[in-house]
Amino acid sequence: MSWKETEHADADEMARACATRIARAMDEALAARKATAIALAGGRTSPPILERIAAEPRKWTHVTVAPTDERWVPVDHPDCNLRQLRQGFALAPGIRWVGLVPDRAAGPPNAKHANWALKAVPGPFDAVLLGMGADGHVASLFPGAPGLADALDPAATEAAVVLVPDPMPSAGPHPRVSLTLARLLNSRRVLLALTGEEKRDTLRRAQRDADPLKLSVAALLHAPDAKIEIHWSP
Repeated sequence: MSWKETEHADADEMARACATRIARAMDEALAARKATAIALAGGRTSPPILERIAAEPRKWTHVTVAPTDERWVPVDHPDCNLRQLRQGFALAPGIRWVGLVPDRAAGPPNAKHANWALKAVPGPFDAVLLGMGADGHVASLFPGAPGLADALDPAATEAAVVLVPDPMPSAGPHPRVSLTLARLLNSRRVLLALTGEEKRDTLRRAQRDADPLKLSVAALLHAPDAKIEIHWSP
């Protein structure tokens, strides 16, 4: 395990720093391999980061973007993470999008579409951006969700799984499809961005080797050989 923690004066400074780190990873990949793939969280922390990245000139047709997790909702639903990411990259046409749920998601949730779609990224992501909830969840790896232990298994072979939060969060009260911990860690750079004292307190508990089934972020922080960049602002 290993992490580097940076405290920023405010959310704007944090967004600039995260955008710079992700953009650098993308540009290094484009220079070396003529293609880049990244996975990004939705939520309130991400939009200013994405907009900064999207404003830069880049060969966007060589860029693949996937959400780190998705709600089991149609692509035009207000709670859809892919919809939010597309809005954040409105100035960057030509991106290859990898959706984790069918465009018209209906019926019982499943991860078949996600695992098929993620075959478009057979190797490591060049960068992963994660947020964290006050309960310690990252992506949609919610504490208490049935199947969480399998989703946190570092030897998991599936790239994505279905998780149903218990209790269901008031914001985005839907079943989820999430990248597994193993797939998130199969990345050249992992950034964890969070704001506020409450989330920093949760982070501190997780850094002290908390039970990953109670604070999922602990599984990320204490994974063998993982190198996590933590960015925090008030």
